[in-house]
Amino acid sequence: MIRHIVMWNVRGSTAVDKAANILLLRRSFESLRGRVPGLLHLEIGADRSAVDYACDVVLFSEFESQAALDAYATHPEHLRVKRELGDLRTARYQVDYDPKETPE
Repeated sequence: MIRHIVMWNVRGSTAVDKAANILLLRRSFESLRGRVPGLLHLEIGADRSAVDYACDVVLFSEFESQAALDAYATHPEHLRVKRELGDLRTARYQVDYDPKETPE
């Protein structure tokens, strides 16, 4: 299994604008459930801490294998979501890891 974690900051000149963009991001990614082979789990969370170094949104997803995650990158449904969201993000951070792998 591979965990794919992505964090974003999103555009929004007001709290209302930012909240609307977070909702759009959430709905777009949630639409992937059941449509991408090898995608085992998908969860979207919006930040509640409001600390200045926090990201606005996190995607926590699990894939059955590295090959499934690799295929996700070019899957038509994932590409659709990327098009829907356009330039909504202002920053993006990612970590992919195998939870069973031990550090050396």
